[in-house]
Amino acid sequence: MIDLYSWATPNGQKVHIMLEETGIAYTIHWVDIGKGEQFDPEFLKISPNNKIPALVDHDGPGGGLFSVFESGAILIYLAEKTGRFLPKEPRRRSEVLQWLMFQMGTVGPMLGQAHHFRAYAREKIPYAIQRYTNEAGRIYPLLDKHLADHDYLAGDYSIADMAVFPWIRLHGRQGQDLADYPNLNRWFETIGQRPAVMKDMEKLRDDPGQIDDEKWANLWGSEQYKRR
Repeated sequence: MIDLYSWATPNGQKVHIMLEETGIAYTIHWVDIGKGEQFDPEFLKISPNNKIPALVDHDGPGGGLFSVFESGAILIYLAEKTGRFLPKEPRRRSEVLQWLMFQMGTVGPMLGQAHHFRAYAREKIPYAIQRYTNEAGRIYPLLDKHLADHDYLAGDYSIADMAVFPWIRLHGRQGQDLADYPNLNRWFETIGQRPAVMKDMEKLRDDPGQIDDEKWANLWGSEQYKRR
């Protein structure tokens, strides 16, 4: 049994998809990051960086409880636990991990900043909006070109695809139109039709709701930067 601590964000969704794809029994515990539940001392024992997702495996390595934080590390852990969606052959495994690291180091950080400055920032800073919209405009054609002769990012469907998909789902928030990227759009539609992905989509909503003072403080303000 897995206890998953998560919220309806791209980083949360990638792990939701993996759990649905593998069929591992899990219980989801929603951590409302707008209300500051990520700062609860018990959650910080599992995720010291106060970020979702994080999990506790009741049947961890060697038996007993084992916790994992950071979404990419969780995907690798679950892939190795189940023997699925991460090849064992060294070359193919490396290809998957390269694209997973691309998501963790480029896709998530750059598109996340596009979300922030385009949709959430209280002060509209033209340079920041342009910079991260341009970064999205650099990432999308890169993916589109790669997918022109690949069905998936790294051979067969893998944790790399699960990691990138939730970020592309929010393309409008990044100033991008999938109609401009036919290969990426084909990939996106194919993954979106998978039963596990469709099941997870039922849990999500794109509207983050009103960003009031409490939510701002917990996500990007005084509470987020308080020493604990």
